[in-house]
This record gives sequence, C-alpha cells and structure tokens, in this order.
Amino acid sequence: MAEQVTFYEAVGGEETFHRLVHRFYQGVASDPELRAMYPEEDLGPAEERLRLFLIQYWGGPTTYSQRRGHPRLRMRHAPFVIGSAERDAWLRHMRAAVDELGLPDDLERQLWGYFTMAAQSMVNAPA
Repeated sequence: MAEQVTFYEAVGGEETFHRLVHRFYQGVASDPELRAMYPEEDLGPAEERLRLFLIQYWGGPTTYSQRRGHPRLRMRHAPFVIGSAERDAWLRHMRAAVDELGLPDDLERQLWGYFTMAAQSMVNAPA
C-alpha cells in the first residue's frame, strides 16, 4: 500500500518553503509599492509568518496556528488597501520565487493556483 505524501513533503519540506518565502521577500524589499505595506523596518518577522503559514497550509507542522491562532487571512489584511496593482505586484514577486524552486510541473501548477486564488481573495479595493 502506498504511503500518502503531503504537498509539503513532496516539494521538499521546510527548506523549500524557506527558499520560496525568502526569495519573495527579497522582491518585496525592493518594491516601493509593496514595501510601504509593511510597517516593520525588518521584514524578517513577516517572512517568518508567511513561511509558517504556508508550511502549515501545505501539510507541514502547525507552528503558525500554535503561535498566532487561526490564520484569518482576510481579517489580517483588511487594514491594507489591496487593489489590482498590489495584487499584481505580490503575484509578480511570488511568481519569481516559485520559478526559482524548479518544481515539477504538477506541483508548480498546484502551488501557483493557490497563490493566484489567495491573492485575488485579498483584494479589498476597487481597481
């Protein structure tokens, strides 16, 4: 009988999510439009939150919920004006990060599908 493997395990576990999120935040740090949405001078805490969230979402350890409770993504993002420009900038940096992972096509499509859905669901301002 075949053992079930989580998406988290299939893509390489914590190391893969560390690489993904670190590369994403390198893009955010150099993007004036997105960088303005992060009040913290150091992006390290935001990087850790996203990494822990994604690890949990994709079947890894539940550290995110243990530390922060339910993700409540829309509520946590509500204070920020997120329109199509912000969504597109976020997706641009995440696309670069995903591309650098070199995942097999089926795993890349699954990950990218989630990111496009999630980014669209955070939009809370007209275009």
